[in-house]
Amino acid sequence: MGNSDLGSFAINAAIMLGVALVLVVLTFGIARRRGRYDTIDSAWGLGFAVIAVLTLAVSTGHGDLAGRLLVTGLTVVWGLRLAIHIHTRNAHQDEDPRYASMAKKAVKAGTSPARYMFVRVYLVQAGLLWLISLPVQAAQYAGGGLNVLSWIGIAVWLVGMAFEVIGDAQLRRFKADPSNKGTVLDSGLWRYTRHPNYFGDACVWWGLYLVACHSWAGVATIIAPLVMTALLARGSGKPIVEKSMLARRPAYADYVRRTSGFFPLPPKQSASV
Repeated sequence: MGNSDLGSFAINAAIMLGVALVLVVLTFGIARRRGRYDTIDSAWGLGFAVIAVLTLAVSTGHGDLAGRLLVTGLTVVWGLRLAIHIHTRNAHQDEDPRYASMAKKAVKAGTSPARYMFVRVYLVQAGLLWLISLPVQAAQYAGGGLNVLSWIGIAVWLVGMAFEVIGDAQLRRFKADPSNKGTVLDSGLWRYTRHPNYFGDACVWWGLYLVACHSWAGVATIIAPLVMTALLARGSGKPIVEKSMLARRPAYADYVRRTSGFFPLPPKQSASV
């Protein structure tokens, strides 16, 4: 990436920060109209797709066309699938308990729930959307075509998508069977990791990062997959889900003891055996 491309990338990053803010404000308006703050979850993947497509347009005349189309396509496929999956899942459920709890806490503290959610959730999501999308933006300003790291990145992305799609499908079938009510899914991919979908998410973003690594600017965006992985494994992903599961399903404790929390590993022998 030459100096001119680096400068253009910096301008693009500034533009996409504004785009992320606009997307979040629009999503907040829709959330208020729907009366559901978990609307931001449905818009999460869509936001990345929008930034990828807009960067493809803004980066015209820069970088390698094949690389630009590749990273845009990979991001759009992942983002749209996630958005559709979450929207379809949430449409048949009540408001996400996380957001309902936050809104109640705001009321008890004498704060407007809307203001609290906008500042503490939506604006934070805008910043994360922009930060995590940096490899996708950087990749579109790099020349030189695809290299070994690019192909490795594609392979990692494919592994991630497989874990997400298969894991979500297995969980959906499990929940659809009334005989499974109150039990824990511990077969398929869920036999090897308690969160195949979150592991898949992390792989997708490490894959996109590797695709971006054919420029030094892309290499410097390593903060993006690190933050995404931390959120999934230590932040708003795995810990919150597991706290809820442990409270509602006694069998989940044994599942935790014998099953890897994030990276897929052979299961341990059940403590009850």
